[in-house]
Amino acid sequence: MADNRILVVDDDDSFLLSLQQILETMDKQVHISTDLAGARKTLDTFQPDWLLLDLILGDGSGLELLDDKRLNATRIVIMTGHPGVKDMIESLGGPNVDYLTKPVSLQDLQDVFARKSRGGSSLPKTTDRIVGKSPVMDQLREEIARVAITDVPVMIDGESGVGKELVAEAIHSASGRDGSYTALNCGAVNRDLVGSELFGHEKGSFTGAHSQHVGYFERARGGTLFLDEITEMPIEHQPQLLRALENKRITRLGGSKEIEVDARIISACNRDPHKAISDGLLREDLYFRLAVFPIRVPPLRERPTDIDLLAEYFVDEFNSAYGLERHLGESSLETLRKHSWPGNVRELRHVIQRAYIMADADSGEITVPQQLKSPSQGAQPSGLSVGMSIRDMERQLITRTLEEFDGDKPRAAKVLGVSLKTLYNRLNEYETEESSAS
Repeated sequence: MADNRILVVDDDDSFLLSLQQILETMDKQVHISTDLAGARKTLDTFQPDWLLLDLILGDGSGLELLDDKRLNATRIVIMTGHPGVKDMIESLGGPNVDYLTKPVSLQDLQDVFARKSRGGSSLPKTTDRIVGKSPVMDQLREEIARVAITDVPVMIDGESGVGKELVAEAIHSASGRDGSYTALNCGAVNRDLVGSELFGHEKGSFTGAHSQHVGYFERARGGTLFLDEITEMPIEHQPQLLRALENKRITRLGGSKEIEVDARIISACNRDPHKAISDGLLREDLYFRLAVFPIRVPPLRERPTDIDLLAEYFVDEFNSAYGLERHLGESSLETLRKHSWPGNVRELRHVIQRAYIMADADSGEITVPQQLKSPSQGAQPSGLSVGMSIRDMERQLITRTLEEFDGDKPRAAKVLGVSLKTLYNRLNEYETEESSAS
C-alpha cells in the first residue's frame, strides 16, 4: 500500500501509544520513537513515507530531524500542543510540511493523508462551504452546529466580504427546518417599500398596489428569514419588525387579518451594532431581540493559514465550472499569503477568478499579479525569521508560550505538548547558557 510507512516521534508515552493504535487501525506500518536518537537509529533501517513529529523532545528539538537527508522524500507532519504555536512556526515550513494540533483524532489523520495524496489541494467537508481549518473557523463551525438546532434569533457580525450570508445559509441547512431560506438586503430596499417587502400588502392598499403581494415573512414561513445589513433599515420601520418578532404575527399593509408566521430570524450587519445604536440607526430593544445569539465571522487577516485552502477551493470551483484543470503555482500562493485582504474572502475569490481567466492555456498555471503584495510583505510572523537557528526558534517558542500563560509552567508544558520535566530541563539549559555568556 502506498504511503503506509509511518515514523512517529514524541516523548509523551501515552500519546505515542494512542496514536500508534489509531494509525494501525488505518492499516499503517508504524515505528515509534520517544527521542531524536531513537528516531535517527530507526532511519538506519526504516524509510518512512510519513514522519509525525513532536516539536520539543527530551534530547533536542524535533526540527533538527528535518535536516536529515534520509527524509528528503518523506512527508512531514509537525504535531503541536496549541494552535498558537502552530501559527508561530507555520510560515517556516515548506510545501512538504503539514501541521496537526494535539490531541490528534482519526479524522485529523485521515484529512492530512487525503490532502497530501491530492497534492496539497484540500476541499474541507464543512457545513455549507464554510472553508477553513484555523482555530477561529473551527469555533465558528461549532457555534453554527450548536445554534442551528434551536430557534433563537442569530445576529452575524463581520466585515464586508467575510461570508456572513454563507453562515446564515449554513445555519438554515443544519436546522432541519422544512421551509425555505429567504434573504432580504435591508440596505437595498426603497425606504418607502420596506413595510410592503417585509409584511406584504393587499391589493389597492396604496397607489401602485395593483395586486396582493406576499412579503418576506410569509415566504419564509417554516424556514429562515435572513435580514442582511439590518442597521440600514429605516428607524421608523423598526418598531413594526420588533412587534412581528415578539408576536410571531404580521398584518399585510392595507389588511386587517393577522397572519401567524414561524420564521427563524437571522440578521447581519457590517458595522458595529453598538455604535449604530448610539448613532440612532438601530433600536436597542430590536438589537436585543435579534442578537439573542451573536456570531462573529473573522476577517481573513485573522486566519491567514486558511488562505491556501480558500485559494485551492476557488480554483477547484472554477475548474469544475469550466471543465478545465488549472492550478496555482507556489509563487502565486506566496503572493496571496502576503496580501492584507481588506476585502476579505470576496476579494480573494475575485482575484482568483481574474487570474484564472488569464491563466496560461498551455501549462494551466494560474499566475496572480505581483502588485497584490502589501508593503509589509517581508515581515515574519511572531518574531521568527528565516535564518534563525533551530535552537533559537525552540527557545523563543518556549519563552513566548510562558509569557502567554504568565509563567505557569505546567500549563505551558501542556500547551507545548511536552512533559514538565522536559520544560524544566530546557529552562535550566537556557539559564546555564546565559550564565556562561555573562
